[in-house]
This record gives sequence, C-alpha cells and structure tokens, in this order.
Amino acid sequence: MHELSICENIRGIIEDQARAQGFSRVDCVTLEIGRLSGVEVEALRFGFDVAMQGSIAAQARLDIVDLPATAWCMPCGAQIEIRQRYDGCPSCGSHQLQVTGGEELRIKSLEVN
Repeated sequence: MHELSICENIRGIIEDQARAQGFSRVDCVTLEIGRLSGVEVEALRFGFDVAMQGSIAAQARLDIVDLPATAWCMPCGAQIEIRQRYDGCPSCGSHQLQVTGGEELRIKSLEVN
C-alpha cells in the first residue's frame, strides 16, 4: 500500500514545517488529489490516521480536494475533462490527448496552532 508511505512523507513535511515555522499542533491537513494520481483515497485516509499517531498532527482532520482529470486534444484543440487515461475526445473522437491536470498530489494547506 503506497498510500501509507505517502502519509509518512506528509508527516515528515509537517514536522519539517513545524520546526521551521514554530507551530506545535496541526488541526487540519488539506490535500489536493487528482483523479489520475493513482492514489486510493480511502486507503490514504486510513494511512493518514496510522501515520499521524504520536505526532503533532495526531488529532488533525484530513480534507481532500478532488481534482478533475483534464486534457488538451491535439487534433481539434479542445480542452476537455476525462475520466481516465486514453479516453477519446468528445468533440472529435481522437485519442491524441495531452493530460493537463489530474495527476497532482500536494498539500494545499495546514491549519495550525
């Protein structure tokens, strides 16, 4: 389950930022996760609770912002939303798409004290 290692990395980032910025508690962690990121959200939620035990984020709420998958169609130039890789363009039917969004996985914000 790579979601647990993702959560351990998030914990490391939180601890680094706590040292650098001097906060002692995290109340909320907001993540942006793209639909093409390959992250299983429910596994990430479970891993978050496990990874944060004993840390300054042990009681933190996890908020997840779901980012749509988007692409640019090379033949017709349309900007489209896709459900998965290799979808066809709804405008022209082409499969020559350049993914432009939805692969993200990032910490958007930390609510701290």
